[in-house]
Amino acid sequence: MGFEFKNKYVIGIVLALAILAFDFYLYFVQGAKRWLLALIILAIAAAQAQIWWDFYQELQRQKEKELKFLEFVRNLVGNVRSGVSLPRGVLNIASEDYGSLSPHVKKLSRQIEWGIPLHKAFVIFANDTENVVIKRAIAIIIEADESGGAIVDILDSVATSVLNIKKMKEERKSSVFSQVLQGYIVFFVFIGIMLILQLWLFPKLEGSLQVGGGEEYDEYGLGNLGAGIGGVFKEGEKVDLDFIFFSLTLIQGFFAGIMVGKFSEGSVKQGLFHSVILMTLAALIITTAKGGI
Repeated sequence: MGFEFKNKYVIGIVLALAILAFDFYLYFVQGAKRWLLALIILAIAAAQAQIWWDFYQELQRQKEKELKFLEFVRNLVGNVRSGVSLPRGVLNIASEDYGSLSPHVKKLSRQIEWGIPLHKAFVIFANDTENVVIKRAIAIIIEADESGGAIVDILDSVATSVLNIKKMKEERKSSVFSQVLQGYIVFFVFIGIMLILQLWLFPKLEGSLQVGGGEEYDEYGLGNLGAGIGGVFKEGEKVDLDFIFFSLTLIQGFFAGIMVGKFSEGSVKQGLFHSVILMTLAALIITTAKGGI
């Protein structure tokens, strides 16, 4: 699943450049500073959208390959049971429709026809699919064939194993669905709390402190507690709470996405997909609501 630049990605890049051009027009010509960061983030998201969509589709194709591989093994078992050899069985079922696995099966059958050793052809087949489950299953089939075991029984066991893996993944995904949904809800509640603190609570505190005697409170730096200012721990040392809260939100989004992907799919790589979605949405919501960080 290595990255490969495709021509269609140019569309997203062109769209991103158009958004940036509009953003700079608003900023430099119209003097509208509020939308500067929000539109920049939107442009970055537009440039990456197709890449991440392809990444998501590849994850779905891998799931389909596992399902179709189960069908492939079952068809192979049926052919071998009828008395044909394993290579002949592969050739007999190569014309079947296996969805996204079909190109790999056809390549496997062609290699066998060209005289490539069966085990080597199977290894190439497994590597081409780039699927961990298929690679493990093919390794078991090759090992069983080399040891002279009952290949039909081994194929049956492999099919059962793949089916059980699929069932466990689906059961895990359904069992943690409520936790995944809860993770998304908690994250957006976190964003809401951060916005309430910055847009409503801190300005109120700053205003009340100034009314109660700004110079007296300024001695302790409390008069500088505000949405765009921060608090003073020492004389002349200020903390930018806006930047801190924005950073905390992005960190929260990143690890929440990793957690969601790990719990639901068992993969950190798939968690990155959720992380990008959460971090992008968080940045857009914050910059849109505040007109900046």
